[in-house]
Amino acid sequence: MARELARQARDVLDACRSAGLRVVTAESCTGGLIAAALTEIPGSSDVVDRGFVTYTNEAKEELLGVPRALLEAHGAVSEPVARAMAEGALARAPAAQLSVAVTGIAGPGGATPTKPVGLVFVASARRGSATLCERHVFDGNRTQIRHAAVARALAMLARQAAGA
Repeated sequence: MARELARQARDVLDACRSAGLRVVTAESCTGGLIAAALTEIPGSSDVVDRGFVTYTNEAKEELLGVPRALLEAHGAVSEPVARAMAEGALARAPAAQLSVAVTGIAGPGGATPTKPVGLVFVASARRGSATLCERHVFDGNRTQIRHAAVARALAMLARQAAGA
């Protein structure tokens, strides 16, 4: 898995360089793994602007501007919150043109009847474009779920960088 994530990260960096884009990350359940995957690659500082790890609702509100009402109405693990995280990260990183955000339940606890372990929302915002969001339910243990979320986030960044 680590080798595949490194390949994906290189692809994202190459695509962003080609498009002249800088990236900001906003992570909850992945706890900084997306930013770590990108910055593991030498020379990534010309693409990666900054990263936010917003594990709590308070951090999502304070650092990303996610409205409390949105968190209360939908919960942290929801499409509206993932979108707000991606848009908030981009708004707080003036030098960046592209963001990715992840929120989910990596387990083993934290699930509810409507939000199972493995539920992850991945969102990406690009200046001048509509915010994208995907819903996934990944199988596996905590580590596998988090790595799967990172892989989807990197894939979404690559797609956004390519203008798709």
